[in-house]
Amino acid sequence: MTGTADLPAWAAWATAVFLLLGAGITLTGAIGLLRLRNFYERVHSPTLGTSLGTGGILAASVIYFSVLESRPVVHEILIGIFVLVTTPVTLMLLVQAARQRDRFESQDDNQATGAEDGNDG
Repeated sequence: MTGTADLPAWAAWATAVFLLLGAGITLTGAIGLLRLRNFYERVHSPTLGTSLGTGGILAASVIYFSVLESRPVVHEILIGIFVLVTTPVTLMLLVQAARQRDRFESQDDNQATGAEDGNDG
């Protein structure tokens, strides 16, 4: 593999744009994780940041290594497929677990106050 001095200007600019775009989207997702109020809002932001941010970073990697090696380098496509499949599945599993937890907690609260027995207090 050759050095980055052999990279044409158009490829360097395209790589930089995609890399900064992907990193910016990922950073936005991380900031959303810190700033949002409850679990359901917090889990959504990093999921989008991961999926979209990874796409930009992988596009930069494909451009960079394809131009330097003078052949298509598509290993990153496997990484992208893995991230795009696993991230939403993980989101759904986390949300389902949180909903179950919330249901059980609300049942425990109802039983502790006697609301389920029909007693008003």
